[in-house]
Amino acid sequence: MASNDDIMLALGKLQEGVDRLRVDFQDEKGMAHESRAVIHQRLDNQALQIAHMETTIAVRGQIDAQVRGEIQALKETVEKNQEAVSPTVAEWQRMKTLGLGIAGLIALAGLTIGGIVAYMSETAVSGIRHWLKIP
Repeated sequence: MASNDDIMLALGKLQEGVDRLRVDFQDEKGMAHESRAVIHQRLDNQALQIAHMETTIAVRGQIDAQVRGEIQALKETVEKNQEAVSPTVAEWQRMKTLGLGIAGLIALAGLTIGGIVAYMSETAVSGIRHWLKIP
């Protein structure tokens, strides 16, 4: 039979093993807690990033809608102004064409008169000398 000392020694070794297991278990428990904390922190960060992205997308959608509305309003204004100005532009083009025609006629008349004067210059000089009685 085992003596009391042997039993106490065995119990001491058993207690030492249990203590080591407790320390190891506490270390594992602490590391698991830290690991879960990191995972939760990452999940929280992901949730914040997703919320920020959703907000950004919503704001950009509103901005796009506002810009589209302003562009549509500008388009309507331009079309309305174009309709209002269209008769004036047509009249201006008609006046421009008429003015170019008149300018062409004046230029043609000037060339014609200049040609006639150049052609008739000798005769005119003789006639003027005769009229003024210059020898």
